[in-house]
Amino acid sequence: MMKLLSQRLLGPVTLVLLALTVWLGIWVTPPDRIQGNLARLVYVHPAVAWVALYVSFGTATIASGLYLWRRTRSMVMDRVAHCAMEVSAVFIILTLITGSIWGRPTWGVWWAWDARLTSTAILGVFALAYLALRRANDDVEVRARRSAVFALLAAINVPIIHFSVQWWKTLHQNATVFTSTRTLLIHGIMAWTLLISFVAFTLLFFWLLRARYRLEEARDEEVARGLEEALAERQREGVR
Repeated sequence: MMKLLSQRLLGPVTLVLLALTVWLGIWVTPPDRIQGNLARLVYVHPAVAWVALYVSFGTATIASGLYLWRRTRSMVMDRVAHCAMEVSAVFIILTLITGSIWGRPTWGVWWAWDARLTSTAILGVFALAYLALRRANDDVEVRARRSAVFALLAAINVPIIHFSVQWWKTLHQNATVFTSTRTLLIHGIMAWTLLISFVAFTLLFFWLLRARYRLEEARDEEVARGLEEALAERQREGVR
């Protein structure tokens, strides 16, 4: 009962928090002292990047690892990895778009071959390559195994993205919320709005993942049912 209730509440709660983020971010929080209203993108871009790099890609990576481990190997893990990677690809694209919108007035260009931007774009290519790899083989087990291995290899790029602003001299700014000494940079209503945005977009990921998983599960059941009907038809033809 509680599980069913939580599933029903996930969508409405996500929409309420997204709407609250928009309302607080546009009409309640003050403009930044330096960037003015442009800084309101801080309530969108970091949260979208958080979902793209850590939540969704991380979910796909963990599910892939669980599939490769014999004790937890199941098609459920393969479906979760596949669906999470699809959602991750969408959020990576949104990360690059919102980053470019923020970068144009700040850096003077829509795109720069900055270490963080470039490594994030490469991760997006990896996500699309993963999805293409799944279409390259009709054998379910081979496809799942190869996809899982590829996801684990692609995940190596995530820490590179995370530490790129520290390892190289980049246009991209350092940490938005905390300094290297964990000193909070955002306070008051701005900090609360940022927190709400992170929760909202995280819940949005899980809502999208659940919806996409249901579609994938229904598709697999339809394929299995079609195969059974085809085999039954062949058997009837053999009897004749």
